[in-house]
Amino acid sequence: MKRLLLLCFLFIFIGNSFYVHAQSKEVTTQEQTWLSINSTVKLHKNWGFIADAHIRRTDFFAQSNFYFLRGAVNYWMNPDLTVALGYAHMWIAPTNSSTFLNENRVYQQVQLVSRTNHVSIVQRLRSEQRWSEKIVHNKKSDTLNFTERIRYLLSITIPIFKNKQLPSLVISDEICLQFGEKIVYNTFDQNRLFLGIKQTISKTLSFDAGYMYLYQQKESGYQYNANKTYRLFFYYTPNFSTHQ
Repeated sequence: MKRLLLLCFLFIFIGNSFYVHAQSKEVTTQEQTWLSINSTVKLHKNWGFIADAHIRRTDFFAQSNFYFLRGAVNYWMNPDLTVALGYAHMWIAPTNSSTFLNENRVYQQVQLVSRTNHVSIVQRLRSEQRWSEKIVHNKKSDTLNFTERIRYLLSITIPIFKNKQLPSLVISDEICLQFGEKIVYNTFDQNRLFLGIKQTISKTLSFDAGYMYLYQQKESGYQYNANKTYRLFFYYTPNFSTHQ
């Protein structure tokens, strides 16, 4: 387990170095709010589905940033290891344009949950194939850009109280790297560092709330977004399987 965590942190460190050492940067700082509900529904001993919905807005709630829907078939290889295949659609509000762009995704993921000394560790590796609309002169074009993206998430939940009804501490980091014919200057796509609390509401419902620092490299290679993000995610995880 120690070796695995060491490799995970090494992966994150290498990814972060893409932007830490970048030169001649132009950084745009934004404040954002990100709300979502995420569900993992188990229907059978091995089968179920994932479904989630997201809203992210800029300047607290003043401006649209994106709306996002995602769903997948989920397969439990064992209680702690799952694989999934799914589809997602995003409506993106580009800067200086009132036109929303559409982005379609197909994705695959594997997720591992482990526990040590009451600490919960979630690792997720996700591969995405994305088809994104382009805007030309503030109007939609018929051009679609195809890119592939690899995402690695490491999330650690640490109890800080003996009473399980009180919140736990959550620390997570997700790095995204992208590839494709149109990806020339920004193989590093973004990094998402999160610090917050996780609170259980009931057996099937919980939420985490906190601060996310999202750092994203744009297509030019020298322009970046630094998003100071207030995040509130709800998690709904019912188990309808008769195999408990």
